[in-house]
Amino acid sequence: MAQIGAERERVVPVAGVSSNPAPLGMSALAFTTAIIGSAFAGFIVPARHSASIGLAVAAALFFGGIVQLLAGMWEFRKENTLAATLFSSYGGFLIAFGAIFLPVLGINTLIPAGVVNPVLGLFFLCWTIFSAVMFIAALRTNMTLLLVLLFLFLSYLFLTIGELAGGNGPLLAIGGWLGIICALIAWYAALARLLESSNSPYRLPVGEMSSPHSML
Repeated sequence: MAQIGAERERVVPVAGVSSNPAPLGMSALAFTTAIIGSAFAGFIVPARHSASIGLAVAAALFFGGIVQLLAGMWEFRKENTLAATLFSSYGGFLIAFGAIFLPVLGINTLIPAGVVNPVLGLFFLCWTIFSAVMFIAALRTNMTLLLVLLFLFLSYLFLTIGELAGGNGPLLAIGGWLGIICALIAWYAALARLLESSNSPYRLPVGEMSSPHSML
């Protein structure tokens, strides 16, 4: 009987999270940034058209936002503060961005027509500042992450200036193209980490500047 009681009290240890959620978060960042960038740049889809905005909202809210928020929470579990902060914050930003233009919520209808550009300018300005903070925090990681954050910062900087200038088309287009470049680099970073995680015989250089296994 004592042996049975001991068996009941035995606690089975729960295995920790060993997989790397960074490729998932980076892929979601790349996908959503490419869609939003294309919507502003007029690449393939018409620039700032209702259909383009709808596509961007769907990508931001239902893929980029939710998936990156989950990736950020998993990064917190792995004690990767930088990656967790980046993915969680950008996921929250995308959910907020999608919610603004989601017809069901009707938030965009509450904003007067003449105030839309300044509101979006302030929205993008806050993310521009946050991207600069993340860039400084990532200086000792790797070159691919730095380039992702650099082009993300420049993209939102031009979007901010374009919106505050009354919706200046050329400036917004430049911001969109910078976002597309950011997305391509992010996809490269995701592929590099996927190849590393899957023990592939192929490797892509990421320009490590600290440990050979940095958090992103």
